[in-house]
Amino acid sequence: MDTLPRLLTVQEFLALAKIGHSTFYREVSAGRLRVTKIGTATRIAMADAQAWLESLPTQTGEAFNG
Repeated sequence: MDTLPRLLTVQEFLALAKIGHSTFYREVSAGRLRVTKIGTATRIAMADAQAWLESLPTQTGEAFNG
């Protein structure tokens, strides 16, 4: 049996990523963060959230590995 992906609400993602709504919607609009619509609800798959976080540069210029 396939396991369904863990989906985050926008609020959960904002808390996890430590970003605000404006940054979130800018990243979605730019195509750097993928979201899923379920009716009117916006959700972010945990795999997409982690991929976005890992794509962010660190202070040393390397991708996040944690």
